[in-house]
Amino acid sequence: MDTLENMRTFIAVVRAGSFSAAARALDTVPSVVAKRIGQLEHRVKAKLFNRSTRSLELTEAGAHYVRRFTPLVADIESAFREGSSLGQGLKERLRIKVPTTLTVSHFGDMLTEFQKKNPGVRMEVMLMDRSVNPMEEGYDLAIGALPATYANVVDIPLCRLRRVTVSSPGYLARAGIPKHPSDLSEHSCLSYLATGNSWRFEGAQGGITVDVPSTFGANDTHVLLNALEKDLGIAIMARHIARDSIRAGRLVEILTDYAVPDLWVRALVPESRRHNPAVEALLNWLVEASQPISPWDRDEA
Repeated sequence: MDTLENMRTFIAVVRAGSFSAAARALDTVPSVVAKRIGQLEHRVKAKLFNRSTRSLELTEAGAHYVRRFTPLVADIESAFREGSSLGQGLKERLRIKVPTTLTVSHFGDMLTEFQKKNPGVRMEVMLMDRSVNPMEEGYDLAIGALPATYANVVDIPLCRLRRVTVSSPGYLARAGIPKHPSDLSEHSCLSYLATGNSWRFEGAQGGITVDVPSTFGANDTHVLLNALEKDLGIAIMARHIARDSIRAGRLVEILTDYAVPDLWVRALVPESRRHNPAVEALLNWLVEASQPISPWDRDEA
């Protein structure tokens, strides 16, 4: 059990970024954390961190072991919790990564309703828009729409995310209307940082990929929406985010002969956690709440 505690402490240090922050999270003192890390380094016969007065960085061995230990510790802790709660309903602590905008508008309600119906489940919800490997970063479930896939991680499709290319009438009156995706190289383009500056379209002759010049980038779609309405340029947006602005005439859809491929919002779950009762119940809840029509598209159905 000392080895398990040392592994748990090691993972806490990686997540917290320092011995002192990990000690606060574990309700102990930095000297105890340092002792546990030392014991673990002796056990694996390798140095796990490069330490200085200003920084704490994983060694190559440390990076290897955090990938190995994270799912192992999660699995063991889950087994203990399951054994102690048999016949008492779901009792589990779930760590979940979710996308910012979709969670504020829809997934936040889904998660709170699930927790309300399952009071024995404790959820730690982290909002971020980058893709994460739930195995390596210690999540039981990660929701996102970026197409990344990872080894030993199961993808469960939830719902479709439709996208459009849009701009404001004011910008188009000033800069002209692009007729082909290649024309975007002569325009001011606004990029969503999580998807980058390489924009893909589907035309009658097949796929077209254009590397656009980004004059303004943001990791939040509402910031991009505001920039679009202030006549800053052209962007690819989720249709449901731009919908009200298009209806009101503040934005117009362009390049309509060149569709932007849909994204799929997916739940990524480590294989080792796929059949955990609480994870499985949350997955079923999310699938039922997201299908057959995406929540944000239901008012158009």
